[in-house]
Amino acid sequence: MTDGDERPAGPAASGDEQPATVPRDGDGTAGHPSTTGTGDPGPAAEPNESPAAASHGPLAAAPNGAPAVNDDDAAGDLDPANDDDAAGDLDPANDGDAAGDLDPANDGDAVGGLGPAGDAGSAGHPASEPGPPHPAGHPAAGPGVPLLVAGGEPPARRRWRLWAVLGLVLVLVACGVPGVLLLGLVRDAAGRPAAGRDDPGTAAERQLRARMAAQLDRQAAALLDGDRAGFLAVAEPAARPALTRRYAALRALRVTTWRPVADGVPAADDRRPGEWRLTVTVGYCFVVPGCTPGSVELGTRWRVAGDAEPRLTAVEESRATPAGARPWEVSDLAVAVGKRAVVATTPALRAKLPGLLAQAEAAATVADLYAVAAPPPDRYLVYYAGRAEWQRWYGGGRPKWTAGYAVGVGGGHHDVVLNAQSLTPSGVDDLLRHELTHAASLPDGGYADRSSWWLVEGLAEYAGADGQPVDRYEGLPEARKLVRGGWNGRLDALAPADDASDDRVGGAYGIGYLAVHHLVDRYGEQRVLDFFRAVVHERRSMAEAADEVFGEPWSGLHDDCVAYLRAVAG
Repeated sequence: MTDGDERPAGPAASGDEQPATVPRDGDGTAGHPSTTGTGDPGPAAEPNESPAAASHGPLAAAPNGAPAVNDDDAAGDLDPANDDDAAGDLDPANDGDAAGDLDPANDGDAVGGLGPAGDAGSAGHPASEPGPPHPAGHPAAGPGVPLLVAGGEPPARRRWRLWAVLGLVLVLVACGVPGVLLLGLVRDAAGRPAAGRDDPGTAAERQLRARMAAQLDRQAAALLDGDRAGFLAVAEPAARPALTRRYAALRALRVTTWRPVADGVPAADDRRPGEWRLTVTVGYCFVVPGCTPGSVELGTRWRVAGDAEPRLTAVEESRATPAGARPWEVSDLAVAVGKRAVVATTPALRAKLPGLLAQAEAAATVADLYAVAAPPPDRYLVYYAGRAEWQRWYGGGRPKWTAGYAVGVGGGHHDVVLNAQSLTPSGVDDLLRHELTHAASLPDGGYADRSSWWLVEGLAEYAGADGQPVDRYEGLPEARKLVRGGWNGRLDALAPADDASDDRVGGAYGIGYLAVHHLVDRYGEQRVLDFFRAVVHERRSMAEAADEVFGEPWSGLHDDCVAYLRAVAG
């Protein structure tokens, strides 16, 4: 399994492949995924347009300043008369406004721009907060290796031990014990927590909140209706370029639910007379109507003048730990939609979408088998991150050996992110199986006990291997090295540190894989999934879960697993 995604060296490819296009609000026929995007060359499929033939028609998007021809919803077309799903801002003065950054002073600081592959986002925009601790990651195979390259010399054994760091990050709580996933608080510019949900406020503040909420409801309705002019109408002119970008990204992802709810009451901004701040939690769904929504907390800024309706002046990007800013908040996106997966990337890397979507669809059929406590996800959402996006999406800050991760975003959803700098061509399939298995198997709130790391990663590795014989498992050399020296023989102490060497990380994943493989050989997949559910979802001890599920004491089973992996890898 490889964790990471490769960004090709040299100028970005933006249109050399021709994925099929289908009507924006459909899923596409089987085998003919829908593709759309923001800020990317090519005409957009119109809502009433019939599907194009397979493998024909470019992704819908155009670079800023280059509207598509004969298209009501040309990427970059900001004329409300042509309104539907514009993607991008054609005012050169606003080029580069990051989605979610509505301060005109920040013009020119886009992430996910349309430059060469090595410059898809602006340098100098690191994540605003360092990423949280990661229980593990998959080491990179080395930069500069193109993804999905046919032919050529066979790759060396993959160093995919740039491990798939679980974005359901274990955050530390009292006494250093790993805790559950925390969504954190949206903070204002002064670093103070936003007003609490239970803050009743004054009567005037509650009335102002209701007026702001009404504006947000109007904007939500416009977003879902494909009415860009209506979406922008609640905002000040200076805020509209960044809002246009966000609108386009959300429409490209086929947003089906958008429910903003005010948290607490507005707070006056002492530094900007007449301006107010309001924290908003938004529940959202993509592609599938009526899903259990994911959620994100956003800071909003408003200008209020007399009895006039409040005017939105900015939507700040989410900074909640550990999730951080979603890609649709801060980047132009090109998107491909399939039956089981949605894959999104920057316009510079859009040529990768057809191949990545096909691989994600195949991986989804494997990951579906490992849904533990609920049905499989309605869609797996995969983001393919370029160099700058890897540092910014979801807070960035992952260890250097990380090639991919899954991060919980609420509602039982886990977004998957692949690192375009770190994959070999042969590594994508097992990486996707690994990460999508995390998305299918993990509880919404992460897992609380670091001692179960071997089980969480071992199951994902087992799925990533997809039934191959143990002696063909590519992490075996690293596992052998760790077994022969440096490991104390305890599965509950297997999780590597963030600064661990590639070999140490690879060995840990290999040992987890071998332990889970042995349990499956002995008890079958269903009983191992029952054991996983008891430990990871119900948070029962290994001893209690083993006694109930396997009918044997965990101490003996643990030693049996260790003896097996020493025999195989030692």
